[in-house]
Amino acid sequence: MKLETKLKQLPKTPGVYFYKDMSGEIIYIGKAANLKNRVGQYFQKSRARDAKTDALISEIATLDWTELETELDALFLEAEMVRRYLPRYNILLRDDKSLVYIRIDYKNDYPTVSTTRRPLDDGAKYYGPYFSALSVRQALKILRRIFPFATRRMPNQKRASLHYHLGLDPGLEDGKTSLEDYRANLRKLMAVIEGKRGKIAKELEVEMKRAAKAQDFETAAKIRNQFRYLNSLNRQVIFSDREHLDLSKDEALFELTKLLNLKKPPYRIEGFDISHMSGTDNTASMVVFCNGVPNKSEYRKFKMRLMGNDDFAHMREVMTRRFSETNIKKWGKPDLILIDGGKGQVGAARGVIKGLNIEIPLIGLAKRFEQIIVPRADDQIDTIDLPLTSHLVKLLQRIRDESHRFAVSYHSSLKNKRQTASLLDDIPGIGPATRKKLIRAFGSMRGISDADQQALAGIIGSDKAEKLKALTNIK
Repeated sequence: MKLETKLKQLPKTPGVYFYKDMSGEIIYIGKAANLKNRVGQYFQKSRARDAKTDALISEIATLDWTELETELDALFLEAEMVRRYLPRYNILLRDDKSLVYIRIDYKNDYPTVSTTRRPLDDGAKYYGPYFSALSVRQALKILRRIFPFATRRMPNQKRASLHYHLGLDPGLEDGKTSLEDYRANLRKLMAVIEGKRGKIAKELEVEMKRAAKAQDFETAAKIRNQFRYLNSLNRQVIFSDREHLDLSKDEALFELTKLLNLKKPPYRIEGFDISHMSGTDNTASMVVFCNGVPNKSEYRKFKMRLMGNDDFAHMREVMTRRFSETNIKKWGKPDLILIDGGKGQVGAARGVIKGLNIEIPLIGLAKRFEQIIVPRADDQIDTIDLPLTSHLVKLLQRIRDESHRFAVSYHSSLKNKRQTASLLDDIPGIGPATRKKLIRAFGSMRGISDADQQALAGIIGSDKAEKLKALTNIK
């Protein structure tokens, strides 16, 4: 069957999909909370893709899929199928930093369930690898409510932990559960991880009826709750929130491409903001989003050389410094610049870019009405109003808010250092080297103030600590 036909037949249910090449070989396996949306996303012409993903798509001749009831089933089945078939593009596209395994040391006299990035030959049972550590931890968090387990053994602990009273731990410490019953519980958990959730649900139903018939109503109620929780997993969110965000991000990049009449979706977007308080400790931030996702390793911060309360002048300064010849060589150029501000800030930034003869699209997002500010070639500026629910506005808000957060955090850091330094400057015998020691040890002036004389003496000596105590409010 042709690929186009199969794409139309995809259901809107959770599942696992299999991409195949012309020879029928499985070349990629993925999971989806919504098969139709997720698979269709690969074939959107508007989507910004890297070279590896383009290579994958060029080889796809057909696809198959397995519908499942829950995101949890999809998460576990994907890992099992990848381990079984070893598709070459799963290996090529994966990020080893995110790979994680579930570790269950079932044979131990105090079995625990945990996650790890490196399986060992230690007799424990390992499941994986999984491609999203966050999804696995979310799945285990949900499953722990159904099949309580311990995550670690605390030395010398003789009483059941708080997790036992929350229904999350077996309570082996003081015999709340026997080791035999706990291992039976773990066997059910392992079966669910192995994709046998339906079988375990049936077993629980039989056990519940057997306990009720024997008039062991406490046990029957406990099993009934497990049975209900297990059957309600289709309402649990494991990874669909990030899947929806990914779809929204792609749609936003497509809208942005059309709005600015760009040749292709902008891959690297840099967001800029200014922060200060009454013209002091002026800072600027540069955040970077690649393909609509934050790339924090590329973030940069600037301590402004110009003083005073002039956002336009500060915007001109940060643009000049960012697009200096040296920084262009080090950081490259973005595909789009986003300014946190209205017409004045955008005009100031645009003037610098134009003066440097750099052709980079530039827009702003004004806070008050969330208007998109777009400068024209004739130096006039247009304002565009889009619904606040649009994918594009949401993406621009995420970038703008991140640039604001990063600028404010740097401004706060500079302000705290300045205030601390100014207070210590007036104390005889406390010079720059001593100030650095104190700040490094206690973090802030408040930390220094809260420290007792003995703690201070351990850092700067008893004589200076005594002076510091005498001339400040240090206790």
